[in-house]
Amino acid sequence: MRILLLSHSFNNLTQRLHVELCERSHEVSVELDIHPDVTRESVALCRPDLVIAPFLKRAIPDDVWRGVRCLVVHPGPPGDRGPAALDWAILEGVAEWGVTVLQADGEFDAGPIWVHRTFPMRRAAKSSIYRNEVTSCAVEAVLEAIAAIEAGHEAAPAPMASDDPRIRVRGPCRQADRAIDWQHDPTVEVLRKIDSADGMPGLTDSLFWQDVRLFDAHEAHGISGVPGTVVAQCDGALARATVDGAVWIGHVRSVAPKSLKLPATKIFASEAAHLPHRPGCGYGPIEYREHCEVGELQFNFYNGAMSSDDCNALLSAYRTALARATKVLLLTGGRDYWSNGIHLAEIEAADSAADESWRNINAIDDLARAIIETTDRLVVSVVRGNAGAGGVFLSLAADEVWASDRIVLNPHYKDMGNLYGSEYWTYLLPRRAGAANAAKITQCRLPMGVAEAGRLGIVDRVLTARGAATDDLVKLAAALASDPDYAARLVDKQRRRAADEAEKPLDAYRNEELRRMRLNFYGFDPSYHVARYNFIHKVPKSRTPLTIANHRSRRERARPTCMAVRS
Repeated sequence: MRILLLSHSFNNLTQRLHVELCERSHEVSVELDIHPDVTRESVALCRPDLVIAPFLKRAIPDDVWRGVRCLVVHPGPPGDRGPAALDWAILEGVAEWGVTVLQADGEFDAGPIWVHRTFPMRRAAKSSIYRNEVTSCAVEAVLEAIAAIEAGHEAAPAPMASDDPRIRVRGPCRQADRAIDWQHDPTVEVLRKIDSADGMPGLTDSLFWQDVRLFDAHEAHGISGVPGTVVAQCDGALARATVDGAVWIGHVRSVAPKSLKLPATKIFASEAAHLPHRPGCGYGPIEYREHCEVGELQFNFYNGAMSSDDCNALLSAYRTALARATKVLLLTGGRDYWSNGIHLAEIEAADSAADESWRNINAIDDLARAIIETTDRLVVSVVRGNAGAGGVFLSLAADEVWASDRIVLNPHYKDMGNLYGSEYWTYLLPRRAGAANAAKITQCRLPMGVAEAGRLGIVDRVLTARGAATDDLVKLAAALASDPDYAARLVDKQRRRAADEAEKPLDAYRNEELRRMRLNFYGFDPSYHVARYNFIHKVPKSRTPLTIANHRSRRERARPTCMAVRS
């Protein structure tokens, strides 16, 4: 089928659908919902068999859904209607939630239902639940709806009756609906309120008499104090006491325009300096565990962004892990992200964005090199969450890459102002995918699923949801450690590393990459700095990138490439 994805942004769900539909040989194009007239134009250009709206903030124009079947993904169960379905579900502490795929009609979220899925709710931030449970259920539901359409079910299901008891219409979830009462709210209630706003818009509150938005909340184990007071700090987070304990606030953002979301202790550096440091109390982006001959170094950086300090801390933890007598070392990222490379928000906040960009890329390069040069054991990147840009190439520094079948990879940099990229990708990627494929991967700027990544040699083992559990990962790693060919594999690894170094040293790859990166950071072309600013401040796009809008790129290719030269 020819399918047009109409979405407010090219978010995680839209990318997953793009990947899954392309894998099934559908002809897929994307249009960002910029203006109703632009939507009408895109439908006229694409002439789709089906429009799918994974993420919209306004209704599809009447003449569009009347002219072509439009399926809308709503992050709520049948009968739930309104723009803040998931916010309310988290705030109210429901035990089960769902996703509904319905056909657009004249009433918002009220069209005929094609498919719905349910899932148990866990205690997590809204952005995490959306990225995991909602996205997985939505993909399954959309694929089932498409299968029904392909099977010839032309007529849409009947809409819900107006008196159906499941119908519940709710408006936006506003700050007043989730305001924290620090003198009375228990920890679980405080977490729900912050979780319900995490990602966007953040929960409005105050810290040290400054109005801020709170993000990245976790229970602080074994910490207490006068309710409402800030009592400890650890790894960038501040612990604030509740009536029955405390919560960690990992990230905050001022309510002032153009403010940035940053680690709480960086926003309140002078105040944090006087607080006790309480590690191991429920907040720590880096943890090491050992399972006999298997070491597990877990890192879980908020939104997958790795600042210079994060990279240095992880490198230190990596070196400490290498001092342990293990045979296999697992590098396991978080549930939401493995890594998205350098920390653009901290770069934007720096006195010199160019200087901080340079420090950050060198710090992550130091980490990548340490992994590449590890020859006394096997190292496995376990990618259970999404990865993008330098994060993808960092994972390739390991001997093997195991990846969940539910993630999306974005192995390219160019959308960030034509950034060249480093992390030794010019060494790592061609070695796995071949030179021709390496060029295509970095130039196409498209999301990639693990099936395609496996075919290209970027992923060595695909993990199911059950197989990504820690116990199962440890069993797989233990099998590597006990393999009769383990010793021979290490010898081969050492031989290949020495041969590669003799042919072209790692220093040469790094210097060539950083020479291009220096131009991005310090050169006359400001594209990287403009793109980073727009990304961090969420500046709306004025057009859909041609890399994903195939219906528009065809028209662009049909235009003359130059004007005739007059004699």
